[in-house]
Amino acid sequence: MKNNIAIITARGGSKRIPKKNIRDFCGRPIIAYAIQAAIDAGIYDTVMVSTDSEEIAQIAKQYGAEVPFLRSEKTADDYAITADVLMEVLENYNKMGEEYDFMTCIYPTAPFVTAEKLKQAMEMLKREKASMVMPVTAFSYPPLRGYIMKEGHLTMKWPEYYKTRSQDLETLYHDAGQFYSYYVKDFIKKKGVITEEIVPIIVNEMEVQDIDNETDWKVAELKYRFMCENEKDLKN
Repeated sequence: MKNNIAIITARGGSKRIPKKNIRDFCGRPIIAYAIQAAIDAGIYDTVMVSTDSEEIAQIAKQYGAEVPFLRSEKTADDYAITADVLMEVLENYNKMGEEYDFMTCIYPTAPFVTAEKLKQAMEMLKREKASMVMPVTAFSYPPLRGYIMKEGHLTMKWPEYYKTRSQDLETLYHDAGQFYSYYVKDFIKKKGVITEEIVPIIVNEMEVQDIDNETDWKVAELKYRFMCENEKDLKN
């Protein structure tokens, strides 16, 4: 049995941003950042890309990832969820006689993932005996002060917090959409549905960006350049 596997999930179809997973991002295909972070972490026996696209597979191999098989049609359609993809990967490796104790799923459009974060997640997973470790960030505005639309008018979703000071409201976090580290046995036992025993890595909102449209892409590039410049300043 091997110890760790990094699985980068990169489906070929992308309707809102064509070829999103291999589009140039600050000089490299965006998937290259996830691959490089996993390789640089130095903790994975296997760094692989799960894809249904031959083009993505070739680029992934150029940057050092393995692509020993392509996704099935079932896990490449619009209704497949990440857990289905990961389960298929584990099953295929099992058929090849390879099993793993730990697994990290990395999204291909997550250039803010670093080797340090991946190593930190694995250390926390083992130390805390958690089912999963994932990066999260605090909402920039308190959701408890949010509004909903009713018959064309705004109304507070939780009016009981109307007079509560923002600093007194509970801090809520959301998934950073970057990566997830798991105990493989727990993942299989729970069929990929893990809602408890999750340990967070809290990251700055400047290192988090959903990329769903062209504006998101431009903002992500600005944030990435800012992060790189900030790291240079800290080293100097």
